[in-house]
Amino acid sequence: MRLALAALLALALLGPAAATAAPPSLTDIEDEVMCLECGTALNVSNSAVADQEREFIAALIAQGKSKQEVKDALVAEYGPRVLAEPSDGGFELTAWLVPLLAGAMALALVALTARRWRRVRPAAGNRGDLALAPDDEQRLDAELAAFDR
Repeated sequence: MRLALAALLALALLGPAAATAAPPSLTDIEDEVMCLECGTALNVSNSAVADQEREFIAALIAQGKSKQEVKDALVAEYGPRVLAEPSDGGFELTAWLVPLLAGAMALALVALTARRWRRVRPAAGNRGDLALAPDDEQRLDAELAAFDR
């Protein structure tokens, strides 16, 4: 637990420093921006609108803008639809919450199923539930005796 907490703290401290260390590149931003014409990520789009967006991004990068400043300029120029990542407010909050809730429900289902499987299995030395009927036991003994001959 302490190791995980230390790792999270290190990421929190190093994250902003790493983000400001190097200027963004076109490939850093392309996968977080959508092509307005075809609705796909900019890094896979081949439309003329995607080329215009790439030129706009390249011009902003050449001006020394940070990644967040480039994204802000894209939203100002093309609107919020240009971002591939939904905002964290309003109805778009469901895009963040639904996968988290589905994952939590799946984990709960796995935990309940595992608990149920452990409860149903008999103990290793406990054969009380596996006892045969007297007729079946006699027949089994006779067949095993015949097999041993």
